[in-house]
Amino acid sequence: MVQQSIITTKDISVIACPLQAGQSLEGVQGGPRKIIELGLLTQIETMGWKANYENNDDITSLCPKEDPVVMNLKNPKYVSAATHRLSQQIYERARLHDQFILTLGGDHSIALGSVSGIFQAYPDACLIWVDAHADINTPETTDSGNIHGCPLSFLTGIATNHPDFQWVKSLVKPERLTYIGLRDVDDGEKKILQDFGIKAFSMHHVDKYGIGKVMEMALDAVNPNRDRPIHLSFDVDALDPSVAPSTGTPVRGGLSFREGHYICEHLYETGLLVATDIVEVNPALEDEESAFRTVEVACSLARCCLGETLL
Repeated sequence: MVQQSIITTKDISVIACPLQAGQSLEGVQGGPRKIIELGLLTQIETMGWKANYENNDDITSLCPKEDPVVMNLKNPKYVSAATHRLSQQIYERARLHDQFILTLGGDHSIALGSVSGIFQAYPDACLIWVDAHADINTPETTDSGNIHGCPLSFLTGIATNHPDFQWVKSLVKPERLTYIGLRDVDDGEKKILQDFGIKAFSMHHVDKYGIGKVMEMALDAVNPNRDRPIHLSFDVDALDPSVAPSTGTPVRGGLSFREGHYICEHLYETGLLVATDIVEVNPALEDEESAFRTVEVACSLARCCLGETLL
């Protein structure tokens, strides 16, 4: 049964952020365009939503001529400029609380912008991060230097001293963040999760309890009274590579097709879901058929966040 929704209209802002600078593989910037080309806007309008789409194809204009590594992080100026603009854009669309925000990545560094924008509009929100990876490395703990592995350290205020990300405010309290689907977590990240008491549900928990129980446990952790707005940030690599193969950092043993969709269906049914990110679709990886399957899954996840059901 769907509870009365925080979003009282059927208006949705679909905002693309074709950014790839948070990681090293080319192609992820093409994810949003492929998702739109497959017909997502028509699909959600058929469901009764009125969609406004912003492609942000001019994002490359923010790329500086020189962007050296700073405090171990690669491309910090470009990622900062792109996500800062995105945060302002999303805040403007979300601040009146009258439309759903769907952000299409790009790599997961875009969450610096999407989460910042939503949490400015909904200061009491909570964040559900569906991912194979924890993405909470600090500039000091990251081995790769890729910012898509670091956004949550900035958003939670664990990392505060990088000169290019001073605009990022610590809007996400650790007790309002929970993970689902983890299975490839760095040692430094494990210590951060333990030190800050961040609730996390790995694939072990999904195997042990089932996805239905895990969803209830996750909401109990960050939204015990079921009264806080929810931001869902969904990395397609949370899904098993057999389901979503065209992504940059696939890890075997992930969520099944139905488990991934159940997460979205369950959150929609709460009536509390106000925003969703779908990220890390890289249609340049794998073969054409694998890319199509991954883009298709991204579209169906989005539809489930907007109320699509099996019956």
